[in-house]
Amino acid sequence: MRVIAGKYRSRNLQSLPGNETRPTYDRLKETLFNVLQSAGAIEGASFLDLYAGTGSVGIEALSRGAERVVFVESNRKAANLIRSNLTSLDVNEGASVLQEEAASALPMLMKSGEQFDVVFLDPPYALAGEYGRSLRLLGSGSLLKPNAIVIAEHDKRFEPGDDHAPLARYRRLEQGDSALSFYRLT
Repeated sequence: MRVIAGKYRSRNLQSLPGNETRPTYDRLKETLFNVLQSAGAIEGASFLDLYAGTGSVGIEALSRGAERVVFVESNRKAANLIRSNLTSLDVNEGASVLQEEAASALPMLMKSGEQFDVVFLDPPYALAGEYGRSLRLLGSGSLLKPNAIVIAEHDKRFEPGDDHAPLARYRRLEQGDSALSFYRLT
């Protein structure tokens, strides 16, 4: 696994052995960031990487010009791996790792006054209920800036839903067995 473009281009990232995390594949990550960059959504952005796994998506955002990234990952080994990946890239500021379940991290971030331009969520595919729960929490709170983009990575055969009022899906892209659903506040 590697960083595709930007400041840390071609740098390798560590991954956990086994099936504890499912990294976003390079082609899908490239598609995601092409869409975000064409929308002008990365440079200087505040980015939330929810269910961060190895942190590869959030690290890609930092590499491509995001001002800061908050990584949320409940698995202790994965959270430590994100910290290790950040250290290997000499990322000393603009990144923080919360080892928390998303359901508790989102209210904590709201209470602290955090707001994000981009939110990427990629729960384990087996936890299908996490999509709706996270999208509802994101839409009902104060975490999203007015023109924020929320992206959910999911199995292409799974339907996370078009409407999680006030979040509504405006685009869906498929690549291989995965899909990206893009949401905005209505």
